[in-house]
Amino acid sequence: MKQRMLILLSVWFLIDLYFFQAIRTASADLSSVSRDSLYSLYWLSDGLILSIILYLSLRGGLREGLTRHISWLMGFMILSLVPKLVVLPVLFMEDISRLFVSGYGWIRGMTDAPEHMHSATFFIARKKLVSELTLAIAALPFAAIIFGMIREKYHYRQHRVTLHFKDLPEAFDGFTITQLSDIHAGSFDRAAAVEQGIELINRQGSDLLVFTGDMVNNKAEEMEPWKEIFSRLEAPYGKYSVLGNHDYGDYVPWPSREAKQDNLRRLKEIQAEMGFRLLLNEQVEIEKDGQHISLAGIENWGLRGFHQYGDLNKAVAGLDRNRFKILLSHDPSHWEAEARLHPRHIHLALAGHTHGMQFGIEIPGFKWSPVKYVYPEWAGIYGGNEQHLYVNRGFGFLGFPGRVGIRPEITVITLKKG
Repeated sequence: MKQRMLILLSVWFLIDLYFFQAIRTASADLSSVSRDSLYSLYWLSDGLILSIILYLSLRGGLREGLTRHISWLMGFMILSLVPKLVVLPVLFMEDISRLFVSGYGWIRGMTDAPEHMHSATFFIARKKLVSELTLAIAALPFAAIIFGMIREKYHYRQHRVTLHFKDLPEAFDGFTITQLSDIHAGSFDRAAAVEQGIELINRQGSDLLVFTGDMVNNKAEEMEPWKEIFSRLEAPYGKYSVLGNHDYGDYVPWPSREAKQDNLRRLKEIQAEMGFRLLLNEQVEIEKDGQHISLAGIENWGLRGFHQYGDLNKAVAGLDRNRFKILLSHDPSHWEAEARLHPRHIHLALAGHTHGMQFGIEIPGFKWSPVKYVYPEWAGIYGGNEQHLYVNRGFGFLGFPGRVGIRPEITVITLKKG
């Protein structure tokens, strides 16, 4: 771990040094005092972040999980590093161009006037315009990251989806479901903003409310300060939930196995105290006007190294294939791996987990995030032919204390007959 961290910090320093060349070229016309101040600010800010990371890694602080302080440290790491990575190709292409132009000039000079070669400069200087352009480009992600850390992480967005099913009972035509996912209460740092999100959820007036896992980052105690706020959530046909990968406490050390088990037990109690019915590989019937649909929920089940606590067969045992079924399953990889082709026929699966990576682009008609190369189903609606998966982008945030381009989500799904 320490060796990997030292390698990472060394690479980071080399990136810093390379990017600094653009700063030095662009600031060539400033006064010496201004240049010295700019250089000092650049190196001191990065040096401080690097020193904190090195200190935490050497004393084992990073093993305590994604605490709020660690998250803010990660945020400043991203703020420092990502804008530089964005413009590295520009600087690299300029250096390739400089190399070819300088090489050509040196060879031609050696051929035409070799007696002057000893006084010639082999590598031509960087162009000030290119360096200024590089800094201007880097300023865009820099500003976006700051905005995401300050504003966007609590800028909740409603996503409304209408889905049609032939097997939907008549009584449930127009039935509405609000889905939340990935609260990650241990990351919250602004109670008033969270309260506004809860009020927005209640204003949707949905019939049913479901939560698809990751209530905390690591420990049940993270939810204690927020329990009263989330208890205000209302839905006439009930509030149901499942566990996500972070809810089991798998990512932090525990003094004993019993302590870890007690943590999970307490999280289950908190969910009950907030009015949620936690579904642990089981099903419930939702009744309306004498007709029913089935709501099944499984414990976390994921690919790519995630634990597979869930048991879908147990959750849908005894259900007729034609009975309309909704599945709550935290990890969207479960959809293709098990749920979509299950013989009991899952009509609608609701998942979360990806957060949309909290970074991407979403404009009308287009969405993109790097997480799509890991999770093909990463945000929004997927599937067809009477079977659908919806992946929620998450209510909270984890690791990076912000969101850039992928806002926190409140999903409202309307079921329609036909």
